[in-house]
Amino acid sequence: MFGLDTTLTLLLIFCLFAAFAFEFINGFHDTANAVATVIYTNSLKPWVAVIWSGICNGIGVFIGGITVAMGISNMLPVEVLTDTNIHHSIALIMALLLTAIIWNLGTWYKGIPCSSSHTLIGSILGVGLAFSFVAENKTISYVNWGKAQDIGLSLLLSPIIGFSIAILFMYILRQIVKKNKAIFKEPVSNDPPPPWIRFILLLTCTGVSLSHGSNDGQKGVGLVMLILIAIVPSYFALDHSVDIQDYKKNIIEVQAVIKKIDATSLNKADSFELIKTTALVAQLKTKTDSINDVTTLSDANQYAFRKNVILIGKSTKKLLESENLTLSIKDKKILKSDVESLKTITDYAPYWVILMISIALGFGTMVGWKRIVKTIGEKIGKQHLSYAQGASAELVAAGTITLSTIYGLPVSTTHVLSSGVAGSMVASKGVKNLQPATIKAIALAWLLTLPVCIIMSGGFYLLFRLIF
Repeated sequence: MFGLDTTLTLLLIFCLFAAFAFEFINGFHDTANAVATVIYTNSLKPWVAVIWSGICNGIGVFIGGITVAMGISNMLPVEVLTDTNIHHSIALIMALLLTAIIWNLGTWYKGIPCSSSHTLIGSILGVGLAFSFVAENKTISYVNWGKAQDIGLSLLLSPIIGFSIAILFMYILRQIVKKNKAIFKEPVSNDPPPPWIRFILLLTCTGVSLSHGSNDGQKGVGLVMLILIAIVPSYFALDHSVDIQDYKKNIIEVQAVIKKIDATSLNKADSFELIKTTALVAQLKTKTDSINDVTTLSDANQYAFRKNVILIGKSTKKLLESENLTLSIKDKKILKSDVESLKTITDYAPYWVILMISIALGFGTMVGWKRIVKTIGEKIGKQHLSYAQGASAELVAAGTITLSTIYGLPVSTTHVLSSGVAGSMVASKGVKNLQPATIKAIALAWLLTLPVCIIMSGGFYLLFRLIF
């Protein structure tokens, strides 16, 4: 397979299987986020709900793009992502996967809603910190703290937003729907809700499933691409379908725009970025001028090419964010557009990778859903989930996740939905309507996920470095 020896072929198969398992577990761990409300409001039968949610999750992977996947991988500095020692890369991947699988399985077994995003990010931070202990160059940071801060902020705010907006939605529903008080009460026996509220619940179930697939599915895609780039860089470090002639045109345009920048107007930090960007673009032009097809590059040169493109993306982003940049709006748009075109050679995923993750997430959604569904439907609040509470929580979850996907930020579906349910319970009868034991368990898992996953993945990485 891909010209690898037997050992590396087996490692590749094992890592791909582990990535499939991670996304499969993610599916049945997070299924409750979409189906709990429709099941507990009698809008859909459980087996219909999970099958429909599974199909929508699978479709969501295809419509989500890869922005979130690249955001996750970019938490690790380029030095870690382009380490040419294949055994180091395998150690990194296995540490990430095992940590994520162990923590997700453990919290699922206990029936505790826990964020797969939180788990994966903690694992990445742990690997980056562990790498800093064994790296030759001790002067740089091996964790992209800027990206980690952005992602951490989105994970921190998402449950607060979910809780607050769910309360607001419940208030709006009470003001709009004054005659039909039944939607604010517990469902009677197995009767379905009124048609209009059932339609909303079905719509939000679909929305949460699609948005979950589009956001969380990308994390699986990102993991698979890390595996492929690490073990078979000749095939996957760069997108071989990119037309190198169009690529050369983009580089020439980037050079032309950069030359227009007045260096005297920049501060010291921006001047450094300008010098670095100029040099990086010149290096990339030299590399592309000497080839007609990226497949002719050696493994080492493909890694170098990839590193070059990633660094150009980071440097131009800093320049475009500078208040001192002397470029017209038109030139800024050209620079941004051309750099995005350059990044298509590194920021991509083959169709079969997306299909693989879509299948894993879709089928995972149809398995093992009862534990978390029971927690969300019965144990967060002291009352049975009403129609209005289900609709409010799902609307918040679908909207928040969709916006996060658009802006390329990973967000916790679990945290948003759980906090939305909690907010709807508080809106009904105040804080006393929450079950303290469940809220404490969810909060504890939320607090422990990062430190536990950081320690676990860092330890695994250092161990695997010794083994391999």
